[in-house]
Amino acid sequence: MSTDTPSDATRLPGAVLFMGDLVVLARQGRLIRQARERGLAPLAVVSTDTDLARLDAVRADPSHTLSALAEVVQVSDARISVVLPAVQPLLRRYAVRGVISVGEVFVEPVGVLADCLGLPGTGSAAAVICRNKLLQRTTVPEFSPRWEVVPAAERAEFTLPADAYPAVVKPAGRFYSSGVRQVENQAELTDALAQFGEDEISLVESRVVGREFSVEALVQNGEVFWSGVTGKETNEHEGAFFTELSHTSPAPIGAADEAALIAANTEILRRVGVRDGYTHGEYRLTPDGRVVLMEVAARLPGDAITFLWELATGEPVEGVMLDLALGEPASYPAPRRRARQHFLDHPHGVLRDVTADGPEVSWPSRDDRWPLFAPVAEGDAPGTRGVLVGRLPGDVLGVQRDSGHRSASVIVDAPLDADIETVTKQAAGLVTLHVDPA
Repeated sequence: MSTDTPSDATRLPGAVLFMGDLVVLARQGRLIRQARERGLAPLAVVSTDTDLARLDAVRADPSHTLSALAEVVQVSDARISVVLPAVQPLLRRYAVRGVISVGEVFVEPVGVLADCLGLPGTGSAAAVICRNKLLQRTTVPEFSPRWEVVPAAERAEFTLPADAYPAVVKPAGRFYSSGVRQVENQAELTDALAQFGEDEISLVESRVVGREFSVEALVQNGEVFWSGVTGKETNEHEGAFFTELSHTSPAPIGAADEAALIAANTEILRRVGVRDGYTHGEYRLTPDGRVVLMEVAARLPGDAITFLWELATGEPVEGVMLDLALGEPASYPAPRRRARQHFLDHPHGVLRDVTADGPEVSWPSRDDRWPLFAPVAEGDAPGTRGVLVGRLPGDVLGVQRDSGHRSASVIVDAPLDADIETVTKQAAGLVTLHVDPA
């Protein structure tokens, strides 16, 4: 058996290894193209959630950003014990200069692999903590809601006193709001806990009342050098679920509230030990001004939030992500406009089409393509920048229990002093969802 010596490795082609399934790789496709433009081979690790034939078809299209991928490796799941053996052939053929988790699934193996290779990254401990809400509660209890962990064997008998309701039930390791549910009484609590798998950690937490925000941050060498606060709205007032229905970047809030959120997030990232990368923390700001952590993730934010910050600042985030992964000096500008993604309400039934009077309608879930949201000048008039459809023709639309049940959204932006609510209503009025009764 032969192995590469250090001198052999210096002659290998340089590469950046991206981990994430087709949906997120397509969303941040400029990462792939920009790596190629920097003279580095873009490599990808995907799970079995990605249809390889579909990805191959995308790669064969020279107009698609993913056509720049040099090699793709598929793994059966995202456990460290599965991913690290699978990438060994790549490490023998390429000198990997950076490792990036594009979505949530591969945060842990990316953090560990970067440490093994001596590359910039979140750090192994931070990667593990950021994938588990229980570990986050344990690390920063003073920023956490009141919580209890319920072992699988105790779920059927677990009880709360009557004055502890409403409560929130959460799986510790899921994402996209999956499994998060408010319960009003013991019967609902027992039913919610019964929905989790035997291998899942289940949390029962106090219901935190307050406005919801996320804080996006850029960290290099353990120092936060940029932070942005995104405002959120959910459907929690309509039922038992917490599906996000809008993101506004930057959030239209006062300076004191913004400073409190950024200060809390910065301290949490310090305690978790994040070293390099883009982070996304979700918080509640209570009426008395307390910042309460919902969860923190060591990855790019979901939905279209990266594009909202691009419209707001005038600069895409992909170049900064590569700088952080490669250990290059990184910077990012302050926002000079405000952008919003607003998810539309929909009638219940079978989706046939989505049309709009003016803005382009894009179907990323169907076409594996995201539109380019070109920033405009700081003082330009408000505008609708696009319509995104996250479902497929023939899908049945119903209650929006989690992110996967949403249908279509509008992307708008405006000057910081403009009325973003009016802009949003005007944009929503341009869109029609064609739905047949179920």
